[in-house]
Order: sequence, then structure tokens, then C-alpha cells
Amino acid sequence: MGYTTPTPIQGMAIPLILEGKDLIACAQTGTGKTAAFLLPILEKIGRTAKDHTSTLILTPTRELAQQIDQQVEGLAYFTGISSIAVFGGGDGHVYEQQRRGIQNNVNVIIATPGRLIAHLTSGILKLNKIDYLILDEADRMLDMGFSDDIMRIISYLPKERQTLLFSATMPGRIRNMAKNVLHNPEQISLAISQPAVGIDQQIYRLHDQQKTPLLQHLLKDGNYLSTIIFASRKEIVKSLYKELKAIKLHAESFHSDLEQKEREEILLRFKNKQLPIIIGTDALSRGIDVEGIDLVINYDVPADAEDYIHRIGRTARAATKGTAITFVNHRDERRLKSIEELIDRKITQHPLPEHLLSIAEVRQPERKPNQNRNSPNKKRVWNKNKPTNKS
Repeated sequence: MGYTTPTPIQGMAIPLILEGKDLIACAQTGTGKTAAFLLPILEKIGRTAKDHTSTLILTPTRELAQQIDQQVEGLAYFTGISSIAVFGGGDGHVYEQQRRGIQNNVNVIIATPGRLIAHLTSGILKLNKIDYLILDEADRMLDMGFSDDIMRIISYLPKERQTLLFSATMPGRIRNMAKNVLHNPEQISLAISQPAVGIDQQIYRLHDQQKTPLLQHLLKDGNYLSTIIFASRKEIVKSLYKELKAIKLHAESFHSDLEQKEREEILLRFKNKQLPIIIGTDALSRGIDVEGIDLVINYDVPADAEDYIHRIGRTARAATKGTAITFVNHRDERRLKSIEELIDRKITQHPLPEHLLSIAEVRQPERKPNQNRNSPNKKRVWNKNKPTNKS
């Protein structure tokens, strides 16, 4: 599969996992975390009886669950180890396929918390023989509100097990969770909250009316073969898709309104280089492992500085090079400052192309306090012609 030498996280994590240690591992995106836990766990499963479900991997999104399942299939191809991805959003056929896999005692289950609980409560899934629990992208699962679901799932597991927690960041709530679910864990922390060194980070200061023209200019005039565009809301994603389609750019939008099958097909085409541009929200910023992405554009500055790290981490993966461009308007200056403090550097500003300088900014008029009908400062005026309840 092309593995010749381990990445730093793999080199540090694999021996500890093989020794049976519980582990908290924190490393930035694109450093090989998935193989860091899959390789030693598959090695351990391969040396034991394969007649039960021994490994549970919890992950925040269906796309990441499918991706890990594909990596298990590749790495375990000659071992006889079986796996299945368990996630929501599919049709009845997908649910039935998951149910059959569970009943056949598949060795490795990779699941999103919500759908896994559905199978647990139905009674078809038993987790009393789990030897290995892996929490992947743990910080993202907590951000998405899965904390209670995770603890509920863990209540079904045997207390004697090996638990591995992998995360890109290590906020206090992750440490609190680790205290409750891990036993004397070893800890690995590598370059927390730092983008890969191969990313050329750039910003353009502009106003909203210049964003789409600049985006079109960069995509049409740049020599980029694979691009992800991040927007803050799915409505903007849909609008940008129409704008790019109008100028004959081959792009697709990726958002929650799409059926699961459509999302899978878009990601497959993007991975296979049949689709050069994909537009999405932060659902794309974690766990989508696509090689060769050479441009990430933040159409909107993310509200959380950590999300900036995850967005631009889609490029320059596995020691390659890439470009990350962020559009910054006057409302985003505070967010930009938070990002620069987090990464401990100033991001290079590039000048706007001259033909965009003439595009005027259109600002919405600001309401005065007494223009708001619900304002407590607005005086109530009695209209003698208006009937009252008393009359």
C-alpha cells in the first residue's frame, strides 16, 4: 500500500498499542492517525480467534466511518478480518446490511454514535466481548453533542478492555472524558493546533460583493487541479454552486440536504480526480482523506480558530504542498486575530486583482433603536381610531 516508514504519530503510538496500553494521542490532521491505531489493532486481532466482534471504533461522521472501513479492508486484505461501517442516513437496504453484518459477528465495527445506539436498543448488537475501543476525532464528536451517547455506549462495554482516544485538539472536556473511560493512559502530543508546514497560507481583505468575483478569478486563472471551498452555511454552498456552474466550472455542492448515496458519489468522484471542485460546510473539514488537494478556499472565515486548522488541513497531507486562501471582510478581523494567535504567525495578505477594486460595497442600512418595533425604547402612540379590547 506504499507504507515505507512510519509518520511520527505512528512511530510513537504503534509500540504502545501493541503493549496493550490505553492511549491519548493528539496530533494534527493529515499525520496518519488512522493507520496509527488500525495497524497495531489489526495485528492483535490477527493473533486471536476471529469469532466475535472485538473492536469498536466510534467516529463523528458517516463519511469518516466509511473511510476508516475502506482502510480496514485494504490493510486487513490478507488477514481474514471483517469490518462494517454503521451509520445513519441510508435507506432500508443499508440498515439491513448493517444488521446482517452485526449478527454475523463482524470483527470490527466502525460507527457513528446515533446509529450504533439504535442497533443496541433493538437488541441485535451485543458489545460484551469488545477488547478494543477507539474514539477517533474525539474533539469533533464532543463538538457535535455526542458526549452522552458515547458514555451510554461505553456502559455496554466490558470494563476490561484497551481504550484509545485520538483527537486533533485536546480541550479540557476531552481530558475529563479520558479520566472516565481510560485506565492509566499513555499520552502523545504532536504539534497541537499547528497547520502542516507545507501549506502556503494567504488572506485577501475584501468586502462581501468582491468574494464571488475573486473566487471565480482564482479558480479560472489558477492552476489548481483539486479544490475544496468552505462556506459557513449550506445556503451559501448552494448559491456558490450555481455561480460556478454559470461560468462553466465543474463543481459540486456537498451539504446535508443531499441523500447519502449522492454524498458518497460526489466524494468518490472527487477522490478519483473526476471532480475538480467541491463546495461544502465544516462537515468536510474533518476526516475526509483525499490525496492531492492543492487548494483550500475559506469563502467565510470559520467562527472557531480550531476549525481553520481542520479546514486547511485538507491540503498538504502526508508531507505534500498546498495552498490555503481565506477571504476576510471587515466583520472577520477578530476571528482572523484569533487564528493568527492560535498558529502563532501572521498570515500573508495578497492584494486584490485590479479589476475587482472597482466593485462597490453594498451595506445594509443599520436600524436605529426606535426603528425596531419590539424596542423597549419605542414610545407607544395611542390611535384613537383603532379599536381596543375594551371597546
